[in-house]
Amino acid sequence: MRVLVTGASGHIGSAVVPELLGAGHQVIGLARSDSAAEVIAGLGAEVRRGDLDDLDSLREAAASADGVIHLASRAASAGDFAAAIAAHLRAIEAIGDALIGTDKPFAAVGGTMMLAFAGITGRPGTERDVLESGPGVEAEAALFALAGRGVRTSVLRLPPLVHSTLDHHGFTPTLIAIARAKGVSGYVGDGANRWPATHTLDVARLFRLALEQAPAGSRLHAVADEGVAFREIAETIGRHLDVPVKSVPAEDAAEHFSYLGGFVGLDNPVSSAHTRELLGWQPTHPGLIDDLDQGHYFG
Repeated sequence: MRVLVTGASGHIGSAVVPELLGAGHQVIGLARSDSAAEVIAGLGAEVRRGDLDDLDSLREAAASADGVIHLASRAASAGDFAAAIAAHLRAIEAIGDALIGTDKPFAAVGGTMMLAFAGITGRPGTERDVLESGPGVEAEAALFALAGRGVRTSVLRLPPLVHSTLDHHGFTPTLIAIARAKGVSGYVGDGANRWPATHTLDVARLFRLALEQAPAGSRLHAVADEGVAFREIAETIGRHLDVPVKSVPAEDAAEHFSYLGGFVGLDNPVSSAHTRELLGWQPTHPGLIDDLDQGHYFG
């Protein structure tokens, strides 16, 4: 299969591309800069220049492919989540326009945190949870509308902590950087709230399986650790940095954690039981705490 991958040079894309190539697929990586093009070529993929702002080029690239994996994002690393969500939606609509009526696969990234923002508490969120409002809901709705128009869409809800040696700008290194800068590894309240997590290479394998097998309109949870207590995460970071571990009052979370202040107190346990059964996906790489204990985040 000839597969277009947006965000191919990024954290998750740099694992998805080798996963696809190893399974015999041809990969075209969208590159918005010379440095991104160099990374994509180094991974062994074909380079196509373009970005999320050039929607006509994005449509053309999607139309020439046998399937699409959309990973690219905008501005989220700087805390501008609204801009990232809007760009994600525009890209989904543009790619979808090119694929209508083709029955080609189109897998796009989503997030499990939207379940917490939607108020799903007291139980793990599941793939069957359909959300009415909250960040990212419009993108999921657009994907499922396309499923009724001849596109084999799937959304992979990723946990906030996708971790590995490839992760340089995600929530995990951000939490470590905050703890290093503040001289304390913090958690909100009693730290009993839980965050799901998955190794990058397990996420990459699920994207391939979704591309190859997922039925139209699939909601998939790329979750290995159903929920790690935030206090345990903070304690592990504190141990590696040799800094104290302390509770941060909820009213001080924004000051202490910067743009993550609105997230760190959320409870977001998530099940991936349906995903595993549907696609035969079984995570095999280290869990979050084991990966942190390998030390690569603290070099």
